[in-house]
Amino acid sequence: MGTRVSYPVEVKMKAIEMRLAKVPVKEVMEELNIRNKTQLKTWMAWYRNGEIHRLHQPVGKQYTFGKGPEYDSETARLQAENRFLEQQIEVFKKVRGIGKEVAPTVVIQLVEDLKDGMPVGEICRHLGVGRSSYYRWRKKEDQPTQKEIRDQQIGDMCKQHKFRYGYRKISALYPGVCEKTVQRIMQKYGWQCKVKVKKRKKTGQPAYVTDNLLARDFTATKPLERLVTDITYLPFGQTMMYLSSIKDLFNGEIIAYTIDLNQDTKLVIDTLNQLPEVTKGCILHSDQGSVYTSYAYQKAVKEKGITMSMSRKGTPADNSPIETFHSTLKSETFYLEDIYRTTNACVINIVKEYIIYYNNTRIQTKLNSQSPVQYRQSAA
Repeated sequence: MGTRVSYPVEVKMKAIEMRLAKVPVKEVMEELNIRNKTQLKTWMAWYRNGEIHRLHQPVGKQYTFGKGPEYDSETARLQAENRFLEQQIEVFKKVRGIGKEVAPTVVIQLVEDLKDGMPVGEICRHLGVGRSSYYRWRKKEDQPTQKEIRDQQIGDMCKQHKFRYGYRKISALYPGVCEKTVQRIMQKYGWQCKVKVKKRKKTGQPAYVTDNLLARDFTATKPLERLVTDITYLPFGQTMMYLSSIKDLFNGEIIAYTIDLNQDTKLVIDTLNQLPEVTKGCILHSDQGSVYTSYAYQKAVKEKGITMSMSRKGTPADNSPIETFHSTLKSETFYLEDIYRTTNACVINIVKEYIIYYNNTRIQTKLNSQSPVQYRQSAA
C-alpha cells in the first residue's frame, strides 16, 4: 500500500482560522484544495480541545503529545506532499464534470482506471468514500437498487424538461417522494434548474489579477527589492481581528503591519502606506484575495511605483514566507502560552511586542544567527 500523507500544517491552521472567521466550508475547501469536509471537522475538533500538536501528525501515525511528522529529512517530507498532490490532481482530472458527489458507478470506473498506479484505498480516500463501499458497489454493479432506479427516473425527467424545472415541480411530477429528497437527488447529480441560477452578489471593485513574478524565488539582493504580504486571522480576542503585514525578503523583516476588526481594502491600504519610498523594480507579492485585486489597492500600489505579483489560486506555498511568519507568530505567542480567549487590547499588545522582538532580537540561522535588523545594518 502506498505512503499516506497529511496536509501541511500551514494549510490546516489557515483552514481553522478561516472557519473561525465564519468563512463557508465550501469556500475554505475550494481555496485550500481540501477534498473532504470531514477533515475540516476533525481539525476544528482538535483546535477546540486544545490539541494543536495533533495538526503536526502525519496520517496513520500514533497521535502522541508533542510529536510532529516523522520524516527522515525535509526532502522526504516534500516528496510525500508531492505524491499526495499528484494523486489528488490525477483523481480530479478523472472526476471533473460529473457533479459534486461521486456516484457508485463513477467510483467503480475511476478505481478501474487508476488502480494500476495507485492503491484502491488511496483512490477511495481522495473521492471521500470508504473502500468497503467501493467493493460493495462493485459486487452489485449489475444489480441496480430501487434508489438508483428512482434517481435515474428523476434525472430522466430533469433532462426531458431540459433542466427548466426546480425540485418542487419535479417532485410534483414524481409522486411518492418528498420535495427534500428530490432536492437532494438533484443537487447530488447537478440536475438543478439552469434557467434562474442564483447569483452571488459581488462586492468591491472589479478584480485585477497579475502574474506570479516571484515563482517561489524568495531571495533578494537588497532591502525593499522583493516584498510579500498577506492577511491572517486573530481569533483570540472578544471579536475576530485581522493582521495585515508586509515582509521584506532581503532580511525577513516585518516592515509594515496593521491590526483591525475588518478585513477590507482599507486594512491593506493602511499597511501599504506605511512603506518607505521604494526604488524602481520593487515587487510586492500577495495572494489573489479580493482586497489585493481591488481597483483601489491596485491604484495605490501603482502610485508607489511598485510592481504587483500574485500567487496562483489555492496555492499558499507560493507566498510561504509571510504564511510562515504568521504561523510562527501564533505558535510562539498564543499557542505557546495557551491563550485562546482574551481581550482585543491584549491581542494587539501581544502582536506588537512579538513583531518588535521578531525584527530586533529573534535570530535566524539563514541570517548568520542575526536578527533581521542586525543583518540589514551589517549589510549596509
